[in-house]
Amino acid sequence: MTTRRAALAAMLALPAVARAQSSTRNWAPDRPVRVIVPFAPGGTTDLVARVFAEAAAATLGQPLVIENRPGGAAGLVGTDAVAKAAPDGHTILVHSNAHVIAPALVSRLPYDPIGDFAPIAHLGRIPQVMVVNPRLPVQDMAGLLAMLRASPGKYNFASAGIGSAVHLAGEVFRAVAGVDMQPVHYRGGGPAMQAVITGEVVYTIDPVASATSHIRAGTVRPIAIAGPERAPSLPDVPSSAEAGLPALRAEAWLMALAPARTPPAAVAALQAALAGAVQGAAPRLAALGVQPATVSGQAALTAFLREDMARSVAVLRAAGVRPE
Repeated sequence: MTTRRAALAAMLALPAVARAQSSTRNWAPDRPVRVIVPFAPGGTTDLVARVFAEAAAATLGQPLVIENRPGGAAGLVGTDAVAKAAPDGHTILVHSNAHVIAPALVSRLPYDPIGDFAPIAHLGRIPQVMVVNPRLPVQDMAGLLAMLRASPGKYNFASAGIGSAVHLAGEVFRAVAGVDMQPVHYRGGGPAMQAVITGEVVYTIDPVASATSHIRAGTVRPIAIAGPERAPSLPDVPSSAEAGLPALRAEAWLMALAPARTPPAAVAALQAALAGAVQGAAPRLAALGVQPATVSGQAALTAFLREDMARSVAVLRAAGVRPE
């Protein structure tokens, strides 16, 4: 009798178990999803987040609402807000590679850049381009290197702020080229580019999307894409390998992340919605200089974050940047 009762109870429980499993597989948000961008509106991260949010909303059946939360080194304020948000799939972070630079800038981060987040999707890569003042007597990488090496310590380069992707790219060039120069830190990419245009500094390495208009206007001269491939929007600019400095690799990236412990079904649903958004949003992403993502799957994304953090922090440490 006991055995029969146990069997009957198990049979009655099956529909409930099946419903729970189905619910887990078919997770969907039941209210708008907050998409926190830890930078001010108008930058590349913000613009790309808005493109994905608009395109993914139809799949999820709820709007994705952008919330800009700037402040702190490497977007610390907005990032911390997501780390401490309820892990229910209704709050996500869209961040750049500044996410993994934070440990080089802040001695006591209020969150763990790896352990406190569940990667959702790699949203794309943003190639960066080295540009110089067009009045400089150099036309290519060989000429630039010859000029810099002939006068150690004479020239400076423009950074968009300590620990910014532009700063990191400049330090990568300084290291792989073996040149003696110092960064001048400006308050953003716009002022850094203006410093090149006016001749205050020799070069900056800026995202292709924001540098292209200056290149086409002739106010700066492109030297190379800081990576192994040419950028589709600047097909005449050589890659770093073609320019003779293949070790120059300074590509920015964008990623969506959720708070750690977000249910796997929610992460999977968000990932599918963002992945599905790429096709319809491709023209707008291309206009922003965003190239297709190359990493997928949580394990691979986590490994990617760890590797990029180790590399980026090492570059900034070697450049003398110390956390405060």
